[in-house]
Amino acid sequence: MEKLFKIYVYEEGEVPIFHDGPCRSIYSSEGRFIHEMEKGNMYRTRDPDKALVYFLPFSVARMVRFMYVPDSKDRHGMKLTIIDYVNLIAQKHPFWNRSLGADHFMLSCHDWGPFTTSFVPLLFHKSIRVLCNANTSEGFNPSKDASFPEINLKTSEMSGLGGQPPSSRSTLAFFAGGLHGHIRSLLLNEWKGKDRDVRVYEKLPRGVSYEKMLKGSKFCLCPSGYEVASPRVVEAIYAECIPVLISDGYIPPFSDVLDWKTFSVQVPVKNISDIKNILMSISSRQYLRTQRRVKEVQRHFLVNGPPKRYDVFHMIVHSIWLRRLNIRIQDLLT
Repeated sequence: MEKLFKIYVYEEGEVPIFHDGPCRSIYSSEGRFIHEMEKGNMYRTRDPDKALVYFLPFSVARMVRFMYVPDSKDRHGMKLTIIDYVNLIAQKHPFWNRSLGADHFMLSCHDWGPFTTSFVPLLFHKSIRVLCNANTSEGFNPSKDASFPEINLKTSEMSGLGGQPPSSRSTLAFFAGGLHGHIRSLLLNEWKGKDRDVRVYEKLPRGVSYEKMLKGSKFCLCPSGYEVASPRVVEAIYAECIPVLISDGYIPPFSDVLDWKTFSVQVPVKNISDIKNILMSISSRQYLRTQRRVKEVQRHFLVNGPPKRYDVFHMIVHSIWLRRLNIRIQDLLT
C-alpha cells in the first residue's frame, strides 16, 4: 500500500470550509487527517491521472461552525455548498463522472457527517464515506464506507498514555458523562450512584479525577451519545482500560483488520441492566488476556505528527485502500 496507493486531493474550495479542520476537539480526527493530506508528505500525488482515489477535502465540523445558526434547524446553506462543490468537481474534472463518485472519498467526525452526504445521492450511495458516526441504521455501509475513531485531543499532542497495572485496578467499571442521548439516560437511570463496583456518574464529585478513574478501572463504559461514536472508546484504550461498547448499529473503527472481540466487551443496549453480571462473568485469565490486547492495539489509535507506521493516520488510509480494492471502474460504466 505504501508504495502503490496514491491519493489526489482536489484543490478547489477555500478555507475554512475546505482544506482545513479542527485539530483540538472531539473532531480532531477530522482536522488532523485533512491537515496531513494537505501537507502532501505521504500518499498524496499532484497528478490526478496517477491517483487511485480522490479526496473531497471539506470539513463538516467547519461547515457547522461557520454556516449553521445554532437551533435554527436550517441546513440549506450547507446543502448548497456540498451540491455546488461536487458539481464543480464533476464539471472541471473527468474522474467523478467516470466512476459515478465510487473512487472518491470524504471524511467526517461530526455527527452530521452522514446526513451531509445525503445532499448528493451519489456521494451517499456510491462514494467511500469515512465516518466516526458509523451507524448502520443511518445508512452506513461497511462494504464501501469506513469507520474511524473519534479522538478528543485537548492539546496539539497526546499525553498520559497507560495506566495502573491490572492488579491495582480496584474499580470494576466506570463512566462519567451527561445526559447525551437515550442510551446514556438508560445507563444513568440504571446505575448512577447505585453500585460500588459499577461507578456511574453524571458529574464527577469534587476532587475525583476523570483520568485517574480511567487508569484505575478494569472496564470503561462507552455508551453512544446522540450518535453512535464516542471519544471514550479511545480514551479507554489510551488508559489501557478495556472499553465496553454500549450501542446498537455501531461499526467500530478498523474492523477489517482489528478483532474488537479480543480487546473490548460489546453490550447491546437492551442488556444495560445486566452489565455487572456480564463483566463479573469474565474470568481473571480472560480479563488479563483482553487487557493485554488493549495495550497491543493502542498504537493503531495514536495520533502522531508526523504520522508513524501503523498509527491512526495509516489505519485510516488502509481502510480507504481496502475499499478501493473492491471497486472496478469498468464495471460501473457497463
